[in-house]
Amino acid sequence: MTSPPLGPEVDPWPRPLPARTPLTGMYTALEPLHRRHAGELFEAARGADDSFAYMHYGPFATREAMAQSIAQNAAKHDPMFWAIRPIATGVASGWLSLLEIEPENAAIELGHIWFSPRLQRTRAATEAMYLLLKRAADELGYRRLVWKCHSLNAPSIRAAQRLGFTAEGILRAHRVFKGRERDTAMFSITEAEWPSRRDAMEAWLSPDNFAHDGTAKRSLASFR
Repeated sequence: MTSPPLGPEVDPWPRPLPARTPLTGMYTALEPLHRRHAGELFEAARGADDSFAYMHYGPFATREAMAQSIAQNAAKHDPMFWAIRPIATGVASGWLSLLEIEPENAAIELGHIWFSPRLQRTRAATEAMYLLLKRAADELGYRRLVWKCHSLNAPSIRAAQRLGFTAEGILRAHRVFKGRERDTAMFSITEAEWPSRRDAMEAWLSPDNFAHDGTAKRSLASFR
């Protein structure tokens, strides 16, 4: 009798939960999100209401409103948030999180990514994402790294593709988002893919990859 096809065997032990601790790279420091970040983050968000178009929260009319949202998010373990403080400026300028944490399935998502205009398209922004992905995959052993976003969020889709996430398809009518129907685009990096993605990010982030004016000599994709 022929046995039914099954997937490959894997290490079934649950992965550890992420720790709410700081991380530091060459260009940025990640700090566990705290209400004390509200002032800097509110200033970073001034005039940038569109940067919250695809977030579940924001934009914020007052510092107090942002502080309340930050305090609520800082108290959660899933999602677990970090503030992003570029070393070049020393000013908190965005946040991101690990969420949908599934220790039994060794799956974890990088999301709730908000970059203020001063952080967008910088080495610090790329390194912030790299630091959390590396913690999840290399330090904690998660086999599936997930990225999902609104299917109409073109910048987020480009970012996922740039980092080497593989498109998995669209979840139709997946969420109600600020009173509107949302289709969700799904992406992932698997355990087998991670080493090449990690090495590409590290090569792109190397100081040798940047000219004197700060522009990158090679694209991130060119290193894969």
